[in-house]
Amino acid sequence: MRKHALGLLAIRKIAFRWAELAEAEYGMRCVYQEGRAADELFFTGAGVQGHLVATRSKLEIKVELGILLRAFKSSIEQEMVKNIDALLPAKLSK
Repeated sequence: MRKHALGLLAIRKIAFRWAELAEAEYGMRCVYQEGRAADELFFTGAGVQGHLVATRSKLEIKVELGILLRAFKSSIEQEMVKNIDALLPAKLSK
């Protein structure tokens, strides 16, 4: 989870960009739903599914891995965090 003070419109752009990258780089299928207080992104791919929630003050991602990918959990988590952090302003990514 990353806390931020960007507001919903700014974090929405970041979350949507992350979805585009997940689709292009990892072949994920992403469904993005904008809301009044929070946006939700549901994603699925080969052996992975998850949910990203973007609100005015936080960005949170939850991922479930299939049995074949569980051995790579740590490196998959690191890659996802790295990709999100790369989209956030530098002062928020720590």
